[in-house]
Amino acid sequence: MHVCVIGAGVVGVTSAYQLARDGHQVTLLEVGAEPAGQTSFANGGQLSYSYVAPLAGPGVIPNMPRWLWQKDSPLRFRPRWDPHQWRWIAAFMRDCRSSVARASTAQMLTLSYLSRETLHTLLQDEPLDFDLRRNGKLIVYRDPALLEKARTQVAYQAAHGSSQRILTPAQVLQLEPALQSFGNTMAGAVYTADEETGDCRKFTQGLFDRLQQFPRMTRLLKTGVLNLRREQGRIVAACTSAGDIEADSYVVANGMGSRALLRPLGHDVPIYALKGYSLSIPLPAAEESAAPAISVTDYQRRIVYARIGASLRAAAMVDIGYDDTRPSPERIGGLARQVREAFARLDLGRALPWAGLRPATPSGKPIIGASPAAKNLWLNIGQGALGFTLACGSAALLAAQMAGRRPPIDPTPFHLHAA
Repeated sequence: MHVCVIGAGVVGVTSAYQLARDGHQVTLLEVGAEPAGQTSFANGGQLSYSYVAPLAGPGVIPNMPRWLWQKDSPLRFRPRWDPHQWRWIAAFMRDCRSSVARASTAQMLTLSYLSRETLHTLLQDEPLDFDLRRNGKLIVYRDPALLEKARTQVAYQAAHGSSQRILTPAQVLQLEPALQSFGNTMAGAVYTADEETGDCRKFTQGLFDRLQQFPRMTRLLKTGVLNLRREQGRIVAACTSAGDIEADSYVVANGMGSRALLRPLGHDVPIYALKGYSLSIPLPAAEESAAPAISVTDYQRRIVYARIGASLRAAAMVDIGYDDTRPSPERIGGLARQVREAFARLDLGRALPWAGLRPATPSGKPIIGASPAAKNLWLNIGQGALGFTLACGSAALLAAQMAGRRPPIDPTPFHLHAA
């Protein structure tokens, strides 16, 4: 079977790899000049397999008024005259119910564990260099009440295969001395020993390079898909800037670009852009001890810190209603202030700012499976801020469905009707 995969971010490249491994002829299309040039470029870098609880949760609505007025709020919302935005917001609010969030967490854990297994198997065959570190993760809580709620979540996730434990402030500092500056503001933390970090861009580009080993693989950069031509219920061509690409099946894996391709086919997918920001801070040898060696999430401020090679990646914030990828000076400045408060010895003078659009569904669950718009059209979209974590599992789940073999996990929660 000839499969055309649209999008060479981490989700598209892993999808192309899995399909090529299955023996299919694959054509991979990317509008940019390089793979991982957009949302996969400088994300948070955490491979957080045990921390995939959706953004939509029971704690969001009570905090929303405070967040909307707080200067350095982790969440910013700009209302627009856009029916799609309001439909997405309404669905998001419905999914904030505790029962929905708990079910979504359990379902997402099955996908994240599949992703971890798939990535580790892939690395046995493809020893990619992307600064992978198995350094564990700390979710640091400043509020004792929130730490107590975390105990409940830890117990719930333990029933679904997670191995986590609650640490006192003294235990946290013994494990990660760089958090000394949190001082008396720290109530404790959740520690997961087997979490990982890595450079999503390097991983994606490395795997993209490995695709050339497959004799029936074609990789086309600077090739934007203008539209998908449908005849008699099937996609017969991807009409691109370089001409028409004909294939047996088509996979849409190009994040926010998927809406523009699917809407003319009468299929408006429920994804919306959540704009996020990061700072990549070089770490000279003299500053090594100033930054955490363990992956850290400052829960109250919703900032994640990850060692990536010789730098520290700090990523944060969700901006809803902003569809440009320019780093906002105000938001980057606010992130820099909070990083300095947490790790005062770091020199942010050479930090590289970045912003990207994370394609998210209201529930936080990606859409992986067949599209109702055409018999041979497939989707792998909506991973949101978890694209790096979920990419390999999403690709494995998609490839199994396309091949008609038994899926490695229940695919139903990730079908369109369940998203």
